[in-house]
Amino acid sequence: MRNLPRAAAAVLAAALLVLAAGCSGTTDADGARGGAGKPAGSAAPVAIPAPGRAPAPAAVLAPPPKPGEIRLEPGPFTDRVQLTALTLAPAGKPGVTGHLAITSDVSDVLSLELRAAYYDADGRLLGTGTFHYQEEGADAPAGDHHEGPRAGGDGIDFTVPAEQLSGTPSSAVLSLPVLVNE
Repeated sequence: MRNLPRAAAAVLAAALLVLAAGCSGTTDADGARGGAGKPAGSAAPVAIPAPGRAPAPAAVLAPPPKPGEIRLEPGPFTDRVQLTALTLAPAGKPGVTGHLAITSDVSDVLSLELRAAYYDADGRLLGTGTFHYQEEGADAPAGDHHEGPRAGGDGIDFTVPAEQLSGTPSSAVLSLPVLVNE
Protein backbone atom coordinates (compact mmCIF):
# COMPACT_ATOMS: atom_id res chain seq x y z
CA MET A 1 0.00 0.00 0.00
CA ARG A 2 1.28 3.43 -0.91
CA ASN A 3 1.84 6.24 1.65
CA LEU A 4 -0.42 9.26 1.45
CA PRO A 5 1.09 12.69 1.02
CA ARG A 6 1.42 14.59 4.31
CA ALA A 7 -1.43 17.10 3.47
CA ALA A 8 -3.86 14.35 2.47
CA ALA A 9 -3.07 12.42 5.65
CA ALA A 10 -3.75 15.55 7.75
CA VAL A 11 -7.12 16.12 6.06
CA LEU A 12 -8.07 12.47 6.52
CA ALA A 13 -7.06 12.55 10.19
CA ALA A 14 -9.07 15.73 10.79
CA ALA A 15 -12.11 14.22 9.11
CA LEU A 16 -11.85 11.08 11.24
CA LEU A 17 -11.59 13.19 14.41
CA VAL A 18 -14.72 15.17 13.48
CA LEU A 19 -16.56 11.97 12.66
CA ALA A 20 -15.45 10.31 15.91
CA ALA A 21 -16.42 13.36 17.97
CA GLY A 22 -19.89 13.41 16.41
CA CYS A 23 -20.46 9.72 17.19
CA SER A 24 -19.03 9.61 20.68
CA GLY A 25 -21.65 11.73 22.45
CA THR A 26 -22.05 15.26 23.60
CA THR A 27 -21.00 17.38 26.48
CA ASP A 28 -23.45 18.21 29.20
CA ALA A 29 -23.75 21.49 31.08
CA ASP A 30 -20.78 20.54 33.31
CA GLY A 31 -18.54 19.86 30.31
CA ALA A 32 -18.44 16.09 30.87
CA ARG A 33 -18.50 13.87 27.83
CA GLY A 34 -21.69 11.87 27.29
CA GLY A 35 -21.55 8.31 26.15
CA ALA A 36 -23.06 6.74 23.08
CA GLY A 37 -26.82 6.36 23.42
CA LYS A 38 -27.16 9.40 25.68
CA PRO A 39 -29.50 11.90 24.03
CA ALA A 40 -27.97 15.20 22.95
CA GLY A 41 -30.63 17.13 24.83
CA SER A 42 -33.76 16.41 26.74
CA ALA A 43 -37.12 17.10 25.22
CA ALA A 44 -39.51 19.39 27.03
CA PRO A 45 -42.22 17.50 28.91
CA VAL A 46 -45.41 17.06 26.98
CA ALA A 47 -48.32 18.87 28.58
CA ILE A 48 -51.61 17.08 28.02
CA PRO A 49 -54.66 19.13 28.90
CA ALA A 50 -56.90 17.72 31.58
CA PRO A 51 -60.13 16.24 30.24
CA GLY A 52 -62.90 18.78 30.24
CA ARG A 53 -66.57 18.45 30.78
CA ALA A 54 -68.80 17.40 27.95
CA PRO A 55 -70.17 20.39 26.04
CA ALA A 56 -73.56 21.71 27.08
CA PRO A 57 -76.46 20.75 24.82
CA ALA A 58 -77.56 23.22 22.18
CA ALA A 59 -80.27 25.61 23.37
CA VAL A 60 -82.06 25.32 20.01
CA LEU A 61 -81.76 22.68 17.28
CA ALA A 62 -81.86 23.89 13.70
CA PRO A 63 -83.57 22.38 11.84
CA PRO A 64 -86.01 21.21 14.49
CA PRO A 65 -86.14 17.42 14.80
CA LYS A 66 -89.15 15.40 13.73
CA PRO A 67 -91.50 14.31 16.52
CA GLY A 68 -90.08 11.19 18.18
CA GLU A 69 -86.67 11.60 16.52
CA ILE A 70 -83.59 10.66 18.55
CA ARG A 71 -80.29 11.93 17.20
CA LEU A 72 -76.84 10.67 18.19
CA GLU A 73 -74.30 13.44 18.69
CA PRO A 74 -70.96 12.50 17.10
CA GLY A 75 -68.23 12.00 19.69
CA PRO A 76 -65.05 10.08 20.47
CA PHE A 77 -66.87 6.78 21.13
CA THR A 78 -69.76 6.82 18.68
CA ASP A 79 -67.81 4.85 16.07
CA ARG A 80 -67.29 2.02 18.60
CA VAL A 81 -70.94 1.39 19.44
CA GLN A 82 -74.26 0.58 17.86
CA LEU A 83 -77.46 2.00 19.36
CA THR A 84 -80.66 0.14 18.52
CA ALA A 85 -84.31 0.16 19.58
CA LEU A 86 -84.14 3.87 20.45
CA THR A 87 -87.48 5.11 21.75
CA LEU A 88 -88.66 8.35 23.30
CA ALA A 89 -90.80 7.28 26.25
CA PRO A 90 -94.24 8.89 26.72
CA ALA A 91 -94.88 12.14 28.58
CA GLY A 92 -95.91 10.41 31.83
CA LYS A 93 -92.38 9.16 32.43
CA PRO A 94 -90.23 10.77 29.71
CA GLY A 95 -86.88 9.31 28.81
CA VAL A 96 -84.92 7.62 26.04
CA THR A 97 -84.68 3.84 26.04
CA GLY A 98 -82.55 1.64 23.84
CA HIS A 99 -79.77 -0.91 23.57
CA LEU A 100 -76.03 -0.19 23.28
CA ALA A 101 -73.61 -2.76 21.88
CA ILE A 102 -69.85 -2.50 21.37
CA THR A 103 -68.95 -2.95 17.69
CA SER A 104 -65.18 -2.40 17.80
CA ASP A 105 -64.53 -5.75 19.50
CA VAL A 106 -66.24 -8.39 21.61
CA SER A 107 -65.92 -7.18 25.18
CA ASP A 108 -67.91 -6.24 28.24
CA VAL A 109 -68.85 -2.67 29.11
CA LEU A 110 -67.12 -1.64 32.34
CA SER A 111 -68.26 1.97 32.58
CA LEU A 112 -70.74 3.95 30.53
CA GLU A 113 -72.37 7.35 30.63
CA LEU A 114 -75.11 8.37 28.24
CA ARG A 115 -76.61 11.85 28.26
CA ALA A 116 -79.82 12.96 26.64
CA ALA A 117 -80.96 16.48 25.85
CA TYR A 118 -84.73 16.76 25.42
CA TYR A 119 -86.33 19.20 22.95
CA ASP A 120 -89.83 20.42 22.15
CA ALA A 121 -91.43 20.40 18.67
CA ASP A 122 -89.76 23.74 17.83
CA GLY A 123 -86.28 22.42 18.73
CA ARG A 124 -85.96 24.30 22.05
CA LEU A 125 -84.13 22.62 24.93
CA LEU A 126 -86.47 21.46 27.71
CA GLY A 127 -84.07 19.57 29.98
CA THR A 128 -81.50 16.81 30.21
CA GLY A 129 -80.94 13.38 31.73
CA THR A 130 -78.04 11.00 32.40
CA PHE A 131 -77.65 7.23 32.49
CA HIS A 132 -74.65 5.79 34.39
CA TYR A 133 -73.40 2.23 34.31
CA GLN A 134 -70.44 1.09 36.40
CA GLU A 135 -69.34 -2.52 36.58
CA GLU A 136 -69.26 -3.49 40.23
CA GLY A 137 -65.89 -3.01 41.85
CA ALA A 138 -64.14 -1.26 44.66
CA ASP A 139 -63.63 1.90 42.62
CA ALA A 140 -67.31 2.41 41.76
CA PRO A 141 -69.29 4.85 43.89
CA ALA A 142 -72.30 3.19 45.49
CA GLY A 143 -74.83 5.23 43.49
CA ASP A 144 -73.25 4.37 40.12
CA HIS A 145 -73.70 0.60 40.29
CA HIS A 146 -76.15 -0.63 37.70
CA GLU A 147 -79.09 -2.54 39.14
CA GLY A 148 -79.97 -4.36 35.91
CA PRO A 149 -78.21 -7.18 34.07
CA ARG A 150 -74.46 -7.14 33.59
CA ALA A 151 -73.34 -5.47 30.35
CA GLY A 152 -71.85 -8.47 28.59
CA GLY A 153 -70.44 -8.73 25.08
CA ASP A 154 -73.92 -8.45 23.60
CA GLY A 155 -74.43 -4.95 25.10
CA ILE A 156 -76.68 -3.30 27.61
CA ASP A 157 -80.24 -2.01 27.73
CA PHE A 158 -80.51 1.55 29.03
CA THR A 159 -83.00 4.24 30.01
CA VAL A 160 -81.95 7.89 30.19
CA PRO A 161 -84.61 9.49 32.39
CA ALA A 162 -85.53 13.11 31.77
CA GLU A 163 -84.82 15.32 34.77
CA GLN A 164 -86.50 18.67 35.54
CA LEU A 165 -88.22 19.21 32.21
CA SER A 166 -89.84 22.54 31.42
CA GLY A 167 -92.35 20.99 28.97
CA THR A 168 -93.21 17.83 27.07
CA PRO A 169 -90.33 16.53 24.96
CA SER A 170 -90.85 15.80 21.30
CA SER A 171 -87.32 14.63 20.48
CA ALA A 172 -83.90 14.00 22.01
CA VAL A 173 -80.19 14.12 21.27
CA LEU A 174 -77.98 11.42 22.84
CA SER A 175 -74.30 11.85 23.60
CA LEU A 176 -71.79 9.30 24.86
CA PRO A 177 -69.12 11.09 26.93
CA VAL A 178 -67.83 7.99 28.81
CA LEU A 179 -67.20 4.46 27.51
CA VAL A 180 -64.78 1.97 29.06
CA ASN A 181 -64.73 -1.61 27.85
CA GLU A 182 -62.35 -4.56 28.27
